Amino acid sequence: MTTLAPRVVDPHLLVELQRLGAPDVSACVSCGNCTAVCPLADNDGTFPRRLVRYGVVGLRDELLASKELWTCYHCAACSESCPMEADPGAYMAAARRYAITRYDPTGVARLLATRPFASLGVLATLAALFAALLTLDHGPAPTDRLDLFRFVPDATIHWTGIAVMVVVVLVALGGLASMIRGVARREGLGARHLLAGRAGWAHGWRAAWDAAIVESLGQRRYREDCTTGTPEPWYRRRWIAHALTMWGFLGLLAATVLDYGLALLHVRATGTPEPVWYPVRLLGTVAGLALLVGVTTLLVNRVRRATTSVEHSEPGDWLLLGMLWLVGASGLATEVALYVGGGPAWGYGIFLAHVALALELLVLLPVMKFAHVLYRPVALFFHSLVRATPGA
Repeated sequence: MTTLAPRVVDPHLLVELQRLGAPDVSACVSCGNCTAVCPLADNDGTFPRRLVRYGVVGLRDELLASKELWTCYHCAACSESCPMEADPGAYMAAARRYAITRYDPTGVARLLATRPFASLGVLATLAALFAALLTLDHGPAPTDRLDLFRFVPDATIHWTGIAVMVVVVLVALGGLASMIRGVARREGLGARHLLAGRAGWAHGWRAAWDAAIVESLGQRRYREDCTTGTPEPWYRRRWIAHALTMWGFLGLLAATVLDYGLALLHVRATGTPEPVWYPVRLLGTVAGLALLVGVTTLLVNRVRRATTSVEHSEPGDWLLLGMLWLVGASGLATEVALYVGGGPAWGYGIFLAHVALALELLVLLPVMKFAHVLYRPVALFFHSLVRATPGA
């Protein structure tokens, strides 16, 4: 592994991390207990204490270029074993928040992470703007039945969604480019590791498979290694709540795309009642229930402070879970309204709130905790590539 050349020390790094929820890790004496108990340390005898030292010393670039920031699942085994009570797990979580603010070229991530009350005002304003935009061209809504796309034209949702996606892609690419440059430089990886003949391609594809499928979607190490060590019912295990949330969100996204795509192909009219066993509707219902169960479990765990990893929650933690819960609940409520006779007027309001919140959640994806879905797979890719590439 190639390390970065010495860089200018940032004397304010630890203060910045503490503003984002990091404990005072200056108490760390680098004893190595955290590394000894970390199930993800593998053969790296300096993780996670090396990242703690980066924060204490002020090596900002080295911290941001560490793929290990994102391979950590915050099981908190390190915090429970720390003799100095430096809480390295909470430090790692704060370092990820810091990385998101540094990768973000817009400055919105920093606002959301450091000014919670101002953030609530921004979020409320953004949701209101989306709602106003969606209803600019709405037509008369029937009162005897729900016709959602006469109330909010599907063309309006379509073009608003495209505009939001363009913004998200541009911001996300900017952040990912910053991350990839730093991590690749630090790991001594370049194009030759992917393009050096068949072996190079094999390593790249295997790393991509491990990152995207085995770890990100299958959560292998989260399931097998990152446990609390205390016997607990299967339904309270952290990875299950996380998996239900992730798969529920992806299922809702897939159902929305399929539903809208079939409408564009004139196969069926979207936004209308269908039998609950209709495949797309069934997918959306099951995914919505999975999302609500997963997010509710995560929220309850944080309220109860069920594990060391959730003893301290930052505003961004509540923000993401709250928005996911509202999107899932409003989506299921809209579906219920479609099956209630008489076309209840509240169904239109719930649908408008659902679409506005979903668009807001999407546009904020790269600048809030949701950005984990961007950065963690890339970090896992580098992790797998380094392990699979000879001489890297």
